[in-house]
Amino acid sequence: MKRLSLLLIAAVALGFVTAARAETISVSDLPKQTHVHGLAIDREDPAYLLIATHHGLFRAGPDGAAELISPVQDFMGFSPHPADRDTLFASGHPAGGGNLGVIKSTDRGRTWMELAPGVDGPVDFHQMSVSPIDPQTIYGAYEQLQISRDGGVTWTKVAPLPDKLIDFAASARRADTLYAATETGLSVSTDAGVTWKELVVGAPVTLIEVTGEGAIYVFEYGKGLLRATEDKPIFEILNADFGDSYLLHLAVDPNDASRLFAASRHGEVIQSVDGGKTWTAFAAK
Repeated sequence: MKRLSLLLIAAVALGFVTAARAETISVSDLPKQTHVHGLAIDREDPAYLLIATHHGLFRAGPDGAAELISPVQDFMGFSPHPADRDTLFASGHPAGGGNLGVIKSTDRGRTWMELAPGVDGPVDFHQMSVSPIDPQTIYGAYEQLQISRDGGVTWTKVAPLPDKLIDFAASARRADTLYAATETGLSVSTDAGVTWKELVVGAPVTLIEVTGEGAIYVFEYGKGLLRATEDKPIFEILNADFGDSYLLHLAVDPNDASRLFAASRHGEVIQSVDGGKTWTAFAAK
C-alpha cells in the first residue's frame, strides 16, 4: 500500500519534467514526453480525443497522431462542460511557473482565458468537476474543497478535502452530490462536500467518472474497472485483467457508452469499444 501511495502521489501531483518537443506526436510516444492529467471526447468529432497533459492539450485522432492545440502549459484539473461542446474548464500551471487559477476555453481548447483566481489563489486545482445536471456548479480541490455556483466566476471554500484524495466527480442527479476516490476507497457527499459516507472501503480507488446518464465508473486497485449507476450503486466488474497496473483517467463517449478511453498510471492511452470489457492501445488497428 505504501508503494502504491508513492506512485499515486507522483502520477497525480508531479508529472514529468521533460518538455513537449513537437506540435504533433504519436499518442504512443506521449508517455516519453509528458504526463496525462485528463481526457475528454471531442464532441465536434467524437473520433478525436482531447488529452490534457503536463505540457499542453493534445487532440488525437484515429491515426494515432496527437496534435498540440493549446499553449504549452500544465493542465492539472481538467473538465469539459457537459452541455456546451466547445467549452472546457481547467487549472494548473503556466510554462513559466506559478498557478493558472481557473481557466476556460470556448473553442475546444485552442485558446484560454482566466475566469477567476479562486479562493486564496491563484489556485492550482489538481481535481475539478463540472456538475452534469447544473453546469453552473463546479468543484475544485486546492488545499480545501472549493465550489462555484456561477460557472467558475466566484468561489467559496466548502470544507477540508477527503483524506488522501485522488479524484472526484459530480453527480448527474443532484448538483450537491459529489463522489470522491481516495487511497482508502470511494465516498459520497450529498451536501456539496461537507460530510461524506463510504461506498467502497479497503482498497484504493484511483478514478471516478460519472456520465450524464448517471453511470458511475471507478477503478479499484486489485479488482479492476467497475461500473454501477447512481440509482443502484452496486458495482459490477467490467475488466479485472489490469494486474498491478491501474487507471487514473477515463472518458466515456456521451453519444455511445460502448466507447471508452483511459490513461494508465504510466500515461499510456487505451481504448475500449465494448463498454470497458476489453482494451487495446489507442488507435490500434
